[in-house]
Amino acid sequence: MVLSHSPVDPGAAPGDATGPSLRRLALDVASRIAQPTAADRDHNSRWDAHILAELTRALPTAALTGPLVPTVLGGGGLSATETLALLEGLGQGARDPGLALALGVHAVLATAPLRAFGSPRQRERYLPRMADGTWMGAVSLSQTQGTAVVQTVRVRPETAGPGGWVLTGEIDLVAAAPVAHHYLVIAEHTDGARTAFLLDRSTPGLLINAAGPAALRTCPWGRLTLDNCLLPADAVLGTVGGAVDEVEPLLAALDWVFTSAPWLGVMRALTHDAGEAAHQQRLFGQPRIHSQTTRFVLADMATQCELASGLLYRAAAEFDAGGRPSRQNAAAARLFTAAAVRVCVDSAARLSGVLALNSDDLIARAHRDALFFTESGGGPEVQRSVIAAAALGLG
Repeated sequence: MVLSHSPVDPGAAPGDATGPSLRRLALDVASRIAQPTAADRDHNSRWDAHILAELTRALPTAALTGPLVPTVLGGGGLSATETLALLEGLGQGARDPGLALALGVHAVLATAPLRAFGSPRQRERYLPRMADGTWMGAVSLSQTQGTAVVQTVRVRPETAGPGGWVLTGEIDLVAAAPVAHHYLVIAEHTDGARTAFLLDRSTPGLLINAAGPAALRTCPWGRLTLDNCLLPADAVLGTVGGAVDEVEPLLAALDWVFTSAPWLGVMRALTHDAGEAAHQQRLFGQPRIHSQTTRFVLADMATQCELASGLLYRAAAEFDAGGRPSRQNAAAARLFTAAAVRVCVDSAARLSGVLALNSDDLIARAHRDALFFTESGGGPEVQRSVIAAAALGLG
């Protein structure tokens, strides 16, 4: 599946059409608009729609809310590599993994499957409004690896009339649920087959509760309760019973690669801050930066950033080459990035001298949020299993 159909929107500023330029632009814009309030919004677990609106206006047309939507449908028309760079810059500039997660889920996880498997009517209805930020899409992070959600949602077409569907169950860990217009839901039939659906917020029987993990507090989390939700036949995304081969593999790869991108930016921010702290602090009467140990720690942090960058951008380039990255490459990118985040957070804490993990400092927030990031996407066990299977020629 090719994620790039057209060049960057012609309304973009000169020089913004490449990944590095987009990363720098997103970094500068997010530093100015989102970073100043990041700690306060995190402290109060607050989603700020005004931040989204300001970021959207300051970046090239639809680059943030619809990067992968073709320009003919009002989107940014970016490649997967450019989108990854944009999210990396957002993470580094905003220093707010929760905000970046919510935007990434909307811009990538909720958008790419619709573009790949949606009917012409679905694409024309949803994608332009998603691209301009009028409608936000939401996805449960528990369903990106084919677990949890599909075990609790049941489909009973016989009670919904000709071609209709009735969905019942609960879905947790839905990123952007309280502010979303629609949700990508994967439901399990009584025979075990699974089908993907687009579920509008206005669907009768749908209840949305604000609930989520203690981490990534600036992301608006929610739980969906589906009580005999009646859906029309055209709510199906892809083919009936085809989610296992269509939407689910794509969601897994998108999750592993694109929700990691902001964390690459956060790692770069942590490395920068640790270097600044080493310049300012003194050790045995000398600037701490003169310490060989300190320099080695900074070198290790920078190396972790570059290795994670290489793996993530390789996977994104495979999207642009006409398909999905191999499961091995996508899993390796996520597994390494998650481990690298922990290394950078711990190293930054050592060099900066942060002791209070409940403070508003980026290091403290990243320490808390990294625990969730490491275990999401199926966790290291799933990712290692995928990599081992590929190495053994089993998948």
